[in-house]
Amino acid sequence: MTADGALARLIRSAADRAAEADTEVCELCAARVAEEHPHLYDTGAGQVRCVCRPCSVLFADGGAGEARYRLVPRRRLRLPPVDTGVLGVPVGLVFFVPRSDGTVTAQGPSPAGAMAWEVDAAAWQRLAAAVPQLAGLTPDVEALLVNTVRGLDEHWIVPVDDCYRMIALVRREWRGLSGGGRVWPAVEQFFGELTERS
Repeated sequence: MTADGALARLIRSAADRAAEADTEVCELCAARVAEEHPHLYDTGAGQVRCVCRPCSVLFADGGAGEARYRLVPRRRLRLPPVDTGVLGVPVGLVFFVPRSDGTVTAQGPSPAGAMAWEVDAAAWQRLAAAVPQLAGLTPDVEALLVNTVRGLDEHWIVPVDDCYRMIALVRREWRGLSGGGRVWPAVEQFFGELTERS
């Protein structure tokens, strides 16, 4: 065995482990998942989990998981402008998630991650009465996503994993105190790439 051969094997082995570490896996069965894959919302931890398609089938229509895990739907629906000012949230980039317990949370991105606060449930009910699509949001796993920053007027019903992607994008691109020159074009691109789907 030569030193060059052993070193080459060691380098290949380290590269293989690094590639495996970058590959996403199902958080239930550890199978590798495709780039586009389903997600479960863990109601206990308040987190989105990656799952493979076979495992996701177990949670369809409230199947397995005893309500701890909820399959995140794929639906995206663009809405006409919604007057979210009645909810008392003075932020132009925010998403609203109705919860199974009747509460509604608002979350907005920041350089440190998501900022969250509770919205008045009665105000949400009045808004949902005025915008019937909001009454049909699936609790915990669908959100009203709003962007009125820099003259935009985007209002979408989206799965919560889209919202968490947006939060990660803002955190990754934010520079300095005001966000820098990269964050807002990246947010605009994120909204420009949203497409309706059922």
